[in-house]
Amino acid sequence: MKIYFTLLAIIILTSCQSNEEKIMEENTNFTFFVGTYTENENESEGIYKYILKSDGSLELVGLAAVTDNPSYLAISSDNKFLVSINEVSRNDVGSVESFLISDDTLTFISKSSSGGAHPCFVAVDDNGYVLTANYTGGNIGLLKMNTEGVLSDVLDIQQHYGSGGTERQKSPHAHSVWFEPKSNNIISVDLGTNELLFSQLDTELQKLIPSNPYKIKMAPGAGPRHLGFHGNEKWVYVVNELDCTLTLLKKGSDFKYEISSSISTLPANYSEPNTCADIHISSDGKFLYASNRGHNSIAVFGINSQDGLLNLVGHESTRGNGPRNFSLSPGDDYLLVANQHSKNIVSFKRNKDTGLLNYVSEIKAPTPVCIVF
Repeated sequence: MKIYFTLLAIIILTSCQSNEEKIMEENTNFTFFVGTYTENENESEGIYKYILKSDGSLELVGLAAVTDNPSYLAISSDNKFLVSINEVSRNDVGSVESFLISDDTLTFISKSSSGGAHPCFVAVDDNGYVLTANYTGGNIGLLKMNTEGVLSDVLDIQQHYGSGGTERQKSPHAHSVWFEPKSNNIISVDLGTNELLFSQLDTELQKLIPSNPYKIKMAPGAGPRHLGFHGNEKWVYVVNELDCTLTLLKKGSDFKYEISSSISTLPANYSEPNTCADIHISSDGKFLYASNRGHNSIAVFGINSQDGLLNLVGHESTRGNGPRNFSLSPGDDYLLVANQHSKNIVSFKRNKDTGLLNYVSEIKAPTPVCIVF
């Protein structure tokens, strides 16, 4: 009888441990959504949901929402809603949609104009304000999402004017727009005019009010695309698509940014065609990552904690073609890359001491161009 109870206790204990381990494993898995291109005979139907497992492996959950060209996504700060642009142009205007995040699907809530043609970027702040960057329209749209996830009509449009000095810069091409952390400042990034444009969000008028000075001109032919904010709230890094550089901007005593320095994202001996796409900074502020399309790599830089200057640590192959967007997982343990042209998502384990990346896993994906957790 004593042996029986001992065995029973062991079985119960083992079962409890197994359940606890399973719960722990589920808790360390992270779901993420993938934006895609659906046109031009791509096999994609919209937005897809995947799982990043605790060991870095990837699993497809399935199609989360059917929608046209959801090429950039954003998630509300309370994780209740996902906002997606539709990178299309119907009557010279694109659209932006909101979805309720529920279980393995996205439930459609609302759709509004983005304010211009071919929106390529969307951002949402803690108060529900939504910003869209309209590439072909060369402008920025302002909307508001209420507590139920319903989008307003466009509240304001900031039209850009001018041109840069290259073939890609004959007219304005708004490529991204950002809420500066802990302020009402807005930074618009225009590849076509080769500028950063500064505004303030007036929440009473619900308009974008141009700041003074209004613009920062980048180096000729740079083609600014995306930004990364350092956690010290003093430095901003710009990834320039056309000349493949990273530019450091520093905030002065008057709270205005000035260009400090620039550095190439490419190896010294590389001379083939390349364009940059995305940029992210580790949450500890020690490392910066940028994607190269052509060289097909993630460039890894260390950030000097004293002056913000970048030091090249190395390059990691993305194991695919056309790394568009990439994302750091919650906790910064993994970096996931969306390779647009080879149609795969690749996960890398981050060494938090050196910043270097180690390949872990990959999975097929239909024309992936954006990853959000």
